[in-house]
This record gives sequence, C-alpha cells and structure tokens, in this order.
Amino acid sequence: MTGTGPRVESSTPRVESGAKTETETVSGSALRSGSHTRAQISAQEGSAVSPPPPIRSVPSEPSLAPTESPQPAKWGLPLAVVVVGMFMSTLDTSIVNVAIPTMQKQFSATTDSIQWVSTAYTLCLGVIVPTSAWLGERVGLKRLYVIALISFSAFSALCGMAGDLNSMILFRILQAIPGGVLPVTCLTILYRIVPKEKLGAAMGMYGFGIVVAPGVGPTLGGYLVEYVNWRLIFYINVPIGVLGAIAAMAVLPRVPGVAGRRFDLPGFLCIAAGLFALLLALSEGQTWGWTGYRVLILLAVAVDLLALFVVIELQAKEPLLNVRVFAYWPYVNSLLLIAILSIGLFAVLFYVPLFLQEGQNQTPMNTGLTVLPQALVMTVMMPLAGRIYDWIGPRWPAVIGLALTGGGTFLLTAINIDMTRQELIVWTMIRAAGLGLAMMPIMAGGISSLPASIVNSGSAFNTLTQRVTSALGLAALTGLATAQQAQFMADRSALLQSSGPSGDPRIVAMEQHGGLAGLLPMWQQLKIEVEAQAYSDVFLVAGVCTLAGALLAFALRSGKPTGTGDAEPIEIG
Repeated sequence: MTGTGPRVESSTPRVESGAKTETETVSGSALRSGSHTRAQISAQEGSAVSPPPPIRSVPSEPSLAPTESPQPAKWGLPLAVVVVGMFMSTLDTSIVNVAIPTMQKQFSATTDSIQWVSTAYTLCLGVIVPTSAWLGERVGLKRLYVIALISFSAFSALCGMAGDLNSMILFRILQAIPGGVLPVTCLTILYRIVPKEKLGAAMGMYGFGIVVAPGVGPTLGGYLVEYVNWRLIFYINVPIGVLGAIAAMAVLPRVPGVAGRRFDLPGFLCIAAGLFALLLALSEGQTWGWTGYRVLILLAVAVDLLALFVVIELQAKEPLLNVRVFAYWPYVNSLLLIAILSIGLFAVLFYVPLFLQEGQNQTPMNTGLTVLPQALVMTVMMPLAGRIYDWIGPRWPAVIGLALTGGGTFLLTAINIDMTRQELIVWTMIRAAGLGLAMMPIMAGGISSLPASIVNSGSAFNTLTQRVTSALGLAALTGLATAQQAQFMADRSALLQSSGPSGDPRIVAMEQHGGLAGLLPMWQQLKIEVEAQAYSDVFLVAGVCTLAGALLAFALRSGKPTGTGDAEPIEIG
C-alpha cells in the first residue's frame, strides 16, 4: 500500500454480485493534521463524495460505523478494565480443570459424569459466542460488558455453592453465557477505543487474558485446591467481577447500541446447532469412539449446518455474523496462525501437567509451580511484542515467534520420567517466549485488515477459532496419544514373557521372589515409559505444525501499520 495516508473504509460499502468492495480515500493532509477523529474524516468523506445508489448493498454492522467510534485521549485505563473481563473468562477455562478430581470425590461422580462440568461449559460457549456481535450492537458495548461481567460473577458464586453434580453442570451452563460474550465484547471495545497506531501495544495488554491466564490457572487452582478449598476457584470471580463492573461504568466510553436490527434466527439456529454438534463430537469422541456412529453423525450434521449457515448469511440483509470477513486474506491468514498457536498452547497446558502428576507423582501445587515460569515469560513478552508490531508490523514477530515456539515444542519431545524440573522449565520458557512474541501481532494484523463496519463479526470469528481449534486439536492429539500408547504397549508385551529360557531374567527373578505381585513395579515403569513416548510423538506433531505456520507467517504484512481496512477483499458471494 502506497500513498500519503491510510485508506478509510466507507461505512456503507458498495458491491455488485461477484464484484469487489469499493472504498474511498481520504486526503493525506487531513490525516497528517492529527486533529481529525475517524468520525470527522468520515463526515468529510461523505460531504466530498456523493456515491451513486448501490446496485446491491453488503450487510454491514451499523454500530461499528466510523461515526460511532469515540476514542478517548487516555485509553490505557479503559483498556485495563477491559482486560480484567477477558482475563476472568479465560482463566476460568483452565483453573476449573485442576479441581475436577476433587469435585469428583466431593460429588461421588464417575469419570464420564464429572467431565460434563467442563464439557457443558464448552458446548454453551459455542452456542452463545455467535450472538455476541448482535448483542453488542443492540444493547451497546459498554452496557453489554457490564451486564456480562456482573452475570459471570453471579453465576460463578452459584457454581461455588453447588451441592451436587447436576446443579454444578446447570450453573456452569449459565456461567458460560456471559463467559462467551465477554471475549468478543472485550476485543471489539479495544478496537473502538484504541487509535490504530497504538493497536499493537493495546493488543499486547489484551494478550494477558488469552495466553497468560491459561498458564496461571493451574498454579492458582492447584494452590486453592490443595491448601484452601476448591470452591474458591469460583468465589474468587465475585469480587473481581464486581469491582471490574464498577470500574467499567466509571471509565469506559459509552458506545450506544443500534435499535431496529433484527435477530437472524435461521442463521443463529444453524451455527449454534452446528457448533454444538461439532464440540460434542470432539468432547465425547474418545469415549464413544471416533469411528462410532454417534460421532460420525454429529460430525456430518456439524459440517452440513455450518455450510448452510454460510449460505444463509450471504443472502441475509441483516446477517448474524458477516461472513465477508473471510474475503480478506490477511484476516484469514491470521485465523489459520491463531489456530496453530491455540492447538499447541492447550496441548502443552494439558499434557505437561498430566505427565508431571501421573508420571512423576507431583502434587497439583508443585505442578502449577513448574508451569508457572512460562506464564511469567509471556507476561514480559506480550507488551514487547505489541510495541514491535507498532514499529515493523506483524510479519517478523510472527515468523520469529512461531520458529521459537516450534523449537521449544521439539525440545519437549525429550519428555521422560527422569527429566528434571529445570529442564522442563527451560523448554516451556523457550516455547512461551515465541508464543508471547507471535500471538498478538498475528491477531492485531488480522483485525486491522478489516473495515470498521465488520470488525464486530471479525472479533466473534476470532474467539470461535480459538475455542473450536483448541478443542479440535486437543481431541486429535489425544486420539493420537491413545493410539500410540496402545501400539507401544503391544510392541513391548514380549517383556512380560517370563517362562522358558528366553524369558527376561529380571522378570524371572521378580517372579521368584514375589510371584506375579513382583512384576507390578516393572509394569508401572513400563506404563510410564510408554506414556512418555506417546506424549513425545504428540509434541513432535505439534512442533511440525508450528514450524509450518512459521512459513505461512511470511505472507503477513511487513512494515509500520498504516491504518485499518487496507487489505483488498477477495470476491465472495
């Protein structure tokens, strides 16, 4: 992109069927003056150019029109308030997992039943996230954020008071409703209140909720479960949420809603049912069997409904989510890279603590302390990555960050029962440094490529990508780990042949001294070794995917950001 100033997307883009979106260009002198807001620029543009009547209009999102984009002179404090909500909603997804075993004992539940504490939350998120963009327009972003924050706190308190498994699952479903609204609303508010030249620094702060919160969750959850009470993992949300809501009412700028926009019920039913079927299949695939008829039917239904959703949204005058965000390749590229990073992030956060507790018999608290340094590294890297983005754009932070992340993931392939805590901390810190460097420039680069009128939908699809791909990747990697463990155990079954002259002398000696019970220590050792080898293969696959993403990151824009909506759309619909 060349020229004297950034291109500003018209609030009512015009396209013909199969044609590209037309945009108008604001004079560079007006932008260089520094005294014009986006609303003023839009007003000048409208007075200078009188576009002809459109042949076919593209559905837009009125609440994100430039004329309604107040940007406070001091946006740091409002952004900090927004980050509180994002941090709370993301922390809850990882901190609860630590308490699952304790809740299982408390409620006398089976393993399959207690998993619904997490599964129900995930399924409800998939249903509610698509409505967040419409709610933000109808209710107003500030009001919706406050309502969601208070509701999340209230339902968290109910989860803490749950007396049995059924009530816990019900309250988790209720908690997921505001929990799904918060990430989309927070990202949209960030885009509205932060000047585009500071978007990288702002996204660096926003990243605390996306990647730092999952890293802190196991440590905080382990401490509360082991030394205090597991119910505090829910009660802790109450004072934070109430204080955050009060601060939001005081410092967030008012962004009014838009009356009259109808709710796209057919589109909502399609995407809600499609995501529900997809997430349910991914959650239960390991239990039901990936080739079982229930999983296959759910996957087929999900694909059909999501395809139908795209068709409906392209034809709707007021779509629930504007799928034309996928006409912008920089945004689509950022979603692909976010998917790769999300899969790797949650794979490490799941398998490393699991091996520490099962393979090395560490307590939840010690496990949390072992994975905590990676969260601290990301805390340092996030703001730095945001500033680097503001200087040179997303390409090189993403390429270098993905390379570091891939290298750190490859180091994790050396996981074994004899590894030291220091080794594991170094490996995860290297990986965390790359993740912290890459994530926010990728997200900022993708969002900034969209016209202001469809950023709300872009935020929703961004959140959906993180949620769905993390579940999809974890399910796929878990299936790989399970298959590998079965194969490795079968390959080593010859070790258990103790009869005859060809038997292992160690096993013969153990049988002579302790009978079959004497084989138990060797069996436990073999089980842990097989588990470590399977997890090693999981990290190998994750590392290869991450390095492939580094190649894809070369397609990101390089150079200092010039504004928003500067990418040419691809023809769609």
